[in-house]
Amino acid sequence: MSQRDQDIYSSAPLRGLLAEETAALTPGLQRCSGAHALLISATQGDAPPVLPLLGHWTRLDMRQDRYAGDLLAKGDEPLPFTDDAFDLVLLRHALELSATPQELLGEASRVLSPGGVLALTGLHPFSAWVPWMIWRTHGHAPMMRSPILLERWVRRIELDIEQVARVGRPWPSGSVELDGGTHAFGGGYLMIARKRRRVATPIRLKPKAVAATVNVGLAPGARRNAASS
Repeated sequence: MSQRDQDIYSSAPLRGLLAEETAALTPGLQRCSGAHALLISATQGDAPPVLPLLGHWTRLDMRQDRYAGDLLAKGDEPLPFTDDAFDLVLLRHALELSATPQELLGEASRVLSPGGVLALTGLHPFSAWVPWMIWRTHGHAPMMRSPILLERWVRRIELDIEQVARVGRPWPSGSVELDGGTHAFGGGYLMIARKRRRVATPIRLKPKAVAATVNVGLAPGARRNAASS
């Protein structure tokens, strides 16, 4: 997908869908807390949702085969962050532009802390948006994957899915409905999953040797003292 075709994410209809996705996604993320969150978006200069319990956001834009935004990196390499670095990772239409979407999901899980939340949004492949995308991109529409397929991928990387829903207007339009609700034929989807916490393995303690109790019996014919009986 060329940079010119990718600019479709800045068009008015898709900007409206992104706003509707944010309105539907934000209530499910209100309880997310921590010091760091990561946003990877198909839209240049995309703004993350306002979440009062989260601190600093790191923002990356997907541009063909590289990342831009708060830092520069190659798109075909692992994300340039340490393990368990973020309490929330939000992928907004990023899987549609990634040449290796499963690897990107795996990297998102790697940099997510145990108990942290992974949130995904994207275009639904069975919606009225698909013909419009093909027409606007002259046959170079991004790869849209079914949420059912994404659920399988997410479960393989030890994440528990908490919510999957279709959201947004059923077809491209200049108007925006920020009701935050789900729609059976919505043009977009959202998914929220939580990374499983690691189970602490108890340390196996080495038993300490205990001296055997010495039982001293009475001599034959001896009588036990009444005071000790």
